[in-house]
Amino acid sequence: MRIGELAQRTGVSVRSLRYYEETGLLTPVRRPSGYREYREDDIRTVRAIRVMLAAGLGTGTIAELLPCMVDDGQVLAAACSGLLPDLNRERERINDAVAELLAARDVLDSIIDATAPTSGNGADACRASSW
Repeated sequence: MRIGELAQRTGVSVRSLRYYEETGLLTPVRRPSGYREYREDDIRTVRAIRVMLAAGLGTGTIAELLPCMVDDGQVLAAACSGLLPDLNRERERINDAVAELLAARDVLDSIIDATAPTSGNGADACRASSW
C-alpha cells in the first residue's frame, strides 16, 4: 500500500509517517520508481509507535524498544521481561516530570491565592506599578 492509504488506515498524517521513516521507526520497501510500499505489518507498527508516544516515550526510546514489542491487536507488551528496567526507568522519568508540574501548579496557586482582587481594570494598575 502507498503512504496515503497507510495514513488513512492508521489515522496518522503522511508527514508523521515520513518522520517515522526518517527516524528509523518505520522501514517501507522502496519500489524502483522510488515510491514507498507499506505492508500490513506496518499498520501494527504505526499503532505501536502511537501507543508508546502516548505513553510519553521519545522516538529514540521507541526505536530501542519497538523491535522487542508484541501487539496482539488489544494490548502492546514487551516480548521479554528484560525490557522492564527500561520501561520502569521511563515511568520514573514521567513520575518526576509530573511531580515538577504539580509543584509548579502549587506555586501558581499560592500566587493566585495571595493576589487581592481589584475593582475595575486591574491591567492599568499593574502598568502603573513598578518593582
